[in-house]
Amino acid sequence: MSHAASTRRGPVGVAVIGAGNISKQYLDNLTVFPDLKVLVIADLFEEAAEARAKEYGIAEWGGVDAALNHPDVEIIVNLTIPAAHVEVATAAVNAGKHVWTEKPFSLDRESGLGLLKTADAAGIRLGCAPDTFLGAGLQTALRLIERGDIGTPLTAMTTFQTPGPESWHPNPAFLFQHGAGPLFDMGPYYLTTLIQAFGSIRKVAAIGSKAKELRVIGSGPKAGEEFTVEVPTHVSAMAQFESGASSHSVFSFESPRVRMGFVEITGTEATLSLPDPNHFDGDIRLWRAGDEDWTTVPATGPANGRGMGVLDMARSIRAGVPHRATGDLAYHVLDSMVSITESMESGTFVDVESSAPASPALPEDWAPEAATL
Repeated sequence: MSHAASTRRGPVGVAVIGAGNISKQYLDNLTVFPDLKVLVIADLFEEAAEARAKEYGIAEWGGVDAALNHPDVEIIVNLTIPAAHVEVATAAVNAGKHVWTEKPFSLDRESGLGLLKTADAAGIRLGCAPDTFLGAGLQTALRLIERGDIGTPLTAMTTFQTPGPESWHPNPAFLFQHGAGPLFDMGPYYLTTLIQAFGSIRKVAAIGSKAKELRVIGSGPKAGEEFTVEVPTHVSAMAQFESGASSHSVFSFESPRVRMGFVEITGTEATLSLPDPNHFDGDIRLWRAGDEDWTTVPATGPANGRGMGVLDMARSIRAGVPHRATGDLAYHVLDSMVSITESMESGTFVDVESSAPASPALPEDWAPEAATL
């Protein structure tokens, strides 16, 4: 989709739909970025919207229509429950608003692809979490790869292993249901990073397992209660990318030994150890051919946290250029995870039909706290 520059000037008006816990993480940043102006907080439970609006000094609140019908709102930040993401995003598109959605983009290919087509026909932008790859840590690593510091990227290994969240989460059952599990819960962070480094995924192969049919809640008022595990809790996945590069990833809720945030990319000249893709910052380590130890490369650039993707979208709207954390990227990640699930079920390689355009690196002097509009 080509993008014409916005005829509006000044900060971009934003409405947040969904006043739950994650809204605080967004609003901590959205309300202090000078190029954004949060105008409305909306929620099905208007008292929740009112409480959150008063907490952040936002003048207006109400139901979903208060956000969709506001004439000065240009971007809807969709923080509703996953099952409502596509419905709310489609309503926003039909209201002429650009949309940023918390992950997942959708729960299945059909609804996600339908949303992409609806937005494209309307000339509306879609963006989606994770935007952690816009943080200083991963941006620094991607600039090193782009600059050729590791030579031609060849392979990657990623690991996310924990015992599972039921020991500390007071209501963890949803994390073990369809549309969740370690693959769909944590996979977007790792796969998005790999796609930024290697390009689109072309085919996948995977094996999955489930050690326990029942798990026990370990904390909170439901401690001691059992719940059913619906999805594989250990996933080992291989991917081949359009560049010819390949990766091996482990996503597990079955490991007493906690290992998370492990991403290593090897090229013809060096291996790069990236920071945790679930975080916005962290140093990078480089091991060149012939070295005997890692060289630490400090991260450079902003590490402000959630909402950077919304800000990049807003500035891109004004400039008439593509934003970085696009709906196409989020759909490609979803498509890849569904393909991994299909491979686990079939025992065969599965082709990934979608693709995602490369996202250019942010300039090192990109400053979220600056007023640029």
